[in-house]
Order: sequence, then structure tokens, then C-alpha cells
Amino acid sequence: MNELNTSDLPAIQYTIWAADLHGHRFYVKLRIENPLPNGQILQMPAWIPGSYLIRDFSKQIETIEAFAVDNPNEALELERIDNDQWRLPKVAGAVEILTTVYAFDSSVRAAYLDTERAFINPSSLCLAVKGQESLPCALILIPPKDTCANSWTVQTGLQPAKVGSQGYGFYLAKNYDDLLDHPIAMGEFQIAHWKSNDVSHSMAIQGCIHEIDLERLATDLQAICVCTINHFEPITKKAPFQNYLFLVNAVLSGYGGLEHRNSTALLCRRDQIPQVNTPSDETSYREFLGLCSHEYFHAWLVKRIQPKAFQPYQLDRRNHTRLLWLFEGFTSYYDDLQLFRSKRIDLKTYLKLVANNWNGILRGPGRFKQSLADSSFDAWTKYYQADENTPNAVVSYYGKGALLALGLDLKIRAFTGNRQSLDDLMRLIWQTHGVTLDGIAEDGLDELMQTLLGTGFNKTWNEFKSRYIFGVEDIPIQKWINSKIISVKQKTHSKLEQIKLQLGLRTSDANGWLKVTHVLDGGAAQLAGLATGDILASINGERITPARWDKVLSSLISGQVIQICFYRDDLEHECMTVLEDDQIPKQYTLTPAE
Repeated sequence: MNELNTSDLPAIQYTIWAADLHGHRFYVKLRIENPLPNGQILQMPAWIPGSYLIRDFSKQIETIEAFAVDNPNEALELERIDNDQWRLPKVAGAVEILTTVYAFDSSVRAAYLDTERAFINPSSLCLAVKGQESLPCALILIPPKDTCANSWTVQTGLQPAKVGSQGYGFYLAKNYDDLLDHPIAMGEFQIAHWKSNDVSHSMAIQGCIHEIDLERLATDLQAICVCTINHFEPITKKAPFQNYLFLVNAVLSGYGGLEHRNSTALLCRRDQIPQVNTPSDETSYREFLGLCSHEYFHAWLVKRIQPKAFQPYQLDRRNHTRLLWLFEGFTSYYDDLQLFRSKRIDLKTYLKLVANNWNGILRGPGRFKQSLADSSFDAWTKYYQADENTPNAVVSYYGKGALLALGLDLKIRAFTGNRQSLDDLMRLIWQTHGVTLDGIAEDGLDELMQTLLGTGFNKTWNEFKSRYIFGVEDIPIQKWINSKIISVKQKTHSKLEQIKLQLGLRTSDANGWLKVTHVLDGGAAQLAGLATGDILASINGERITPARWDKVLSSLISGQVIQICFYRDDLEHECMTVLEDDQIPKQYTLTPAE
């Protein structure tokens, strides 16, 4: 790597060391060439865009010190303003702020460091320089000194300026927001490369010991990415980025992703990654491709098409919008649809995925209490802070939002005689709000709908909004779907499935006992008086264990009075209840019409 010339550096510079691999600590130096004269304020973000929960990243700062560059031997006194803000004293000339940050969050939302790998979301390490967030900044990555990290490389979508063969060195960001939107992974990787519409794509995977089938991954992802680029730009077929990086951490148990401008951070199970000479779990692999498809779609819908309420992000507080059903729900509709369109799955498999989501929504009592608009607005306090009552009080803007997208797609197709579809609306949204980066107002779809379909669709759209977005009615997909193409039937349940639906109970294994985790409204378990935390002992005199649960339930009969013995706070209780047919929610199957 060439020697860095300080004259090349922007006025705001972040230097990060993976300093203490065993103690999971990063050292971060922030250099500010021109601090504001009245006392520069520094602030750590409270949340990360795309994950709507106040996380208070400042709580992981263990030490913080400041020095004038001209007098590095004497620390400057930092005034603590609140949880995540500090004020420098008035000082002439450049200053440096040194922080020690604890990093042991294995999710995609924060920072992690151990002897195997490092992962950085700059929002959890890099203080904002208040009032100077719009200025360009530099990020300098220093290689760890530990011998166990000698073979590590750096993987990031951040613009390199002067970096060595392993990727350590000097990176540039257009501004603080741009810096935050580029996660960084360090460690040992297996990497797949491909091009979609002449745009370079890569997937860098950590955590898999065995050889990954990179060729299969590249083939499947190439098709999905082409399909998505062409979805938004069917004429130009151009992506809104020059390259794209999938950062994957494969673990024993975990699943999730977080979108960024030209990259995504993904968490998955190792058995979801195809490996050479190893039998592949096709269902698990399909789930992984669906996750990749979802986060890639977000490069358009969320990273460029945004709610006006997010422009700009206010990272010190909750940013509320009632449109997450559009941004997350429609993305959830398209993620599996893109798998079908790119020929990664067949129609039968796709329809099964749609039906599984639909049935999951119909099993949730919370859909009668919370609208999609309210679910979006309350994401910060309800969806992202789920508890034992969440299924009874909350509807998912992901799941029901995807079902809403399907319903709107069917409505548009019916209105236009299949001449237009939801695809056309998405392209109009992209051209109007994505290409221009002009955020969507809370009622912004009204004008777009009228532009696309004319005033004749207004009545249908207003009724659709009233019932299914701001109201809590079930979306009647079974009435709108074309039976000549797709067959819709009520699902026939096995005896065990029926009893579990009637019971309305969710459990977990607790050292060989069954522990109640959720009790659904209206189910036989709730009517019996069971509650979260109860330990189930027996039903009708038969002992219950995780291994015997299905066997005992299969012996029950609808209409039968059942006696349940359980422990609450280590005290024995008994209760009685009845399994009723009206406790079974409607469920559906979708199959290609014959």
C-alpha cells in the first residue's frame, strides 16, 4: 500500500483498529480538522436505518477521550450532554477523539469482533460530527496485530482510495450518511463472483468450513439479480449502482438481513449454503435465496425509494411512517416472486410459499386489532419489541403487506384486463421517487395510482385503503384470484394440525418440559386459563414432554373435555377446556389450475 498523504485526507477522518480480539474491542480515532468554534458536539446514532428499534449504540462505548492535535499530551474536557452526545470545549485547530467500543453483537445491525472475524456497521462505532455530517469523510482500517488475523481480508462496498492487497487502508465516503451505509467484514471468506447486466456482483461468505458450491450460488444469484434489475428498468436494464456485495455470516442458528446502498449484510444457517459433495437441503437453500432476493430488492425500494419521513434520517430518535407495509411488505411479495420469475423455483413451489404466508396471517388474532398503517407506525415499540402477547395484538407489515401487494396486483390486473399490473406501479414509483430520490409522502400513492390507472380506479383504491390498509379486514384473495389459472381451496387439516389450531398454544422445550411461550386469543388454551411461562405436566392424566407432545395431542377428540395439569411459579394447577370446531381459522391451499 502506498504511504498515505495527509493532504489527501478529508477534514473528517475515522481510523479503526481491531485492537482487542479476545476482549472484543475496537479502538476508533476521529480526527476533526475544523471543529465548530462554539464547541463541537459529537453524537453516536441511536439506531441503524432499516432496523426500526432504538438500540442506543453509545452504551457500548467504554472510554472516550479528546485531545488537541497541537497539544496531544493534555486531554480536553468533554461535556456529557445526554446519553449519546458529548461537547468539545472551544478549541482552535484540529482535534482527535479516541474511543474504545465493545463489539460482540453477532447480528447484522451492530459490530462484532473475536479471533475468527470482525464485522462493522459504522453506525455503532463512528461518532457523528454534528453540523458537519454533509462533509466528505475518510475511513482508515488498520490490520490487527494478532497472528490469528494474518490471513484476514477486508470486504466492503465502501469506495477504496489507497488500500493494500488485503483491503486495509484508506476508504472514502461522500458524507456521514454514506459512511453509515457501508458495512465492513474482515476475516477469511469464500467468494462467488458474477455479472448481472454487466454490473459486477460478489458474495463473500464467512463461517463455512467445507467448500461452498460457489458456481451454483453465482448461477442462481446472477439470474435473480438480472430479474430484479430488469423489473425496475425493463428498457435500459441498468442498475443504480456500479457494483454490489452480499456479505454473509453463516452460523449454527440465525437468519436475517439488512439492506444498504450497494451491499447487504446477511445472517444464515450453514445448512442453507450449498456445499460441494454435501447433500443440499433444497428448502433451506430456497429460504436463503429468498433472503438474498429480499435485500437486493431493497437497493431500489428503501435505499433509493424512501418515505419522505426518512429524508433525512434522524438517528437520535424514532422516525415514524405509516408506509412500512409498502416498503417491507411489497418487497416481501416480490422476493419469492423474483425466484419464480428467474426460474429458481417452479409455480407449484411459489404458490405454496404464498399460501404459507397467507395462512400464517389468518392464524394471527392480532390482525383484527391492528391495521397495516398502525403496524408500520408502531414498528418501533410493537413489532421490534415483540413479547408473549404480540400474536394477539400485532399484524406483520411484512406478511400482511406481502398479501396486500398480491391483492393490489390482482385488482390492477382485473381493472385493466391484464394490460397492467403491480409491476407498472413499481416502475412508476421508481421513476418518480427512486431516480429522483424524492421521498414518498404518506399519501403519495394516491397520485401515483391515479397517474397509472386514471380516475376510474379511485373508488376501488379508496375502498382498498379503507378496508385493508387503514382497516383490519381480511384480504379476500380467494375472491380475487383467477380460478382458471390458480386453484384456491380450503385446506384439509390432519387430525394433529386441527387439534393444534384449536388449542392455540405455542411452546418451547425447557429441559425436557414443555413451556408455554404464547397463548392465542380465542383458543382452548386461553379459555382454560393457561398463560405464558406455564410448564405443562399432563393432559388427561398422560405426562407431556416435547417428545410425547404430538402423540398425546393426537389422542384428543374435538368436543371432548380435556383436563390439563401444569405448574405456574412451581405450584401445581389444574384446568379444563373443550376443543371446538370454531376455534379453527380458515386456511387455504393454492395450486396451478389443471
